[in-house]
Amino acid sequence: MLGNFDFDVIQRSWVYLFQTGMVFTLKLTFLAMTGGILLGTVLAMMRLSSKKPIAIIATSYVNLMRSVPLVLVIFWFYFLVPYIGAWIIGSAEPVQVGAFSSCLITFVMFEAAYYCEIMRSGIQSIPRGQIWAGYAMGMNYWQTMGSIVLPQAFRNMIPILLTQTIVLFQDVSLVSILSIADFFGSASKIAQRDGRLVEMYSFVAVVYFIMCFGLSSLVKKLQKKVAIIR
Repeated sequence: MLGNFDFDVIQRSWVYLFQTGMVFTLKLTFLAMTGGILLGTVLAMMRLSSKKPIAIIATSYVNLMRSVPLVLVIFWFYFLVPYIGAWIIGSAEPVQVGAFSSCLITFVMFEAAYYCEIMRSGIQSIPRGQIWAGYAMGMNYWQTMGSIVLPQAFRNMIPILLTQTIVLFQDVSLVSILSIADFFGSASKIAQRDGRLVEMYSFVAVVYFIMCFGLSSLVKKLQKKVAIIR
């Protein structure tokens, strides 16, 4: 079988795959991670709010997103967001959102539900006494969260946040169903064009394994360094 394995197609394509496909994948991963953590943190504070309507809204959003397959959410946003945007601004024509923007919105909103649960656990891991101490010093809820709780929660949750980001990095390959040239999508197009599916998909699998395994090993080392001893 290896005698028929065409290494030449990999040699001809790897530069393009990394310069175009991998750059797109890393860019979308980074932006989705940043937006997802920010929105997820807000959702976490909403879920922990003493005001029930706010907590119910955040809880419903998180449960909805975590109950729907990501590939379905990608289709929803790609096909529905232009019409929703047109409805909001009162336009007769669908708003031109673009494939990248649509995917970014999708991943930010979807991953925020998972980052929310991570941050909620981090916030709840902080002793309540520190929160009451902040109130005793005259701080309000947002000041206490921003100055006392969230910095510690982020420190505690960094390894788990990065682990979820590795999952996000893998999930970005699903954008290939929209014919977007991410790393997996670019390799798939080359594989179908040259009739070398085994070679290209094997190469993609090896690259993903090396990157994800390497990042997972770094996360384990980081977890030991940032752990707060109580």
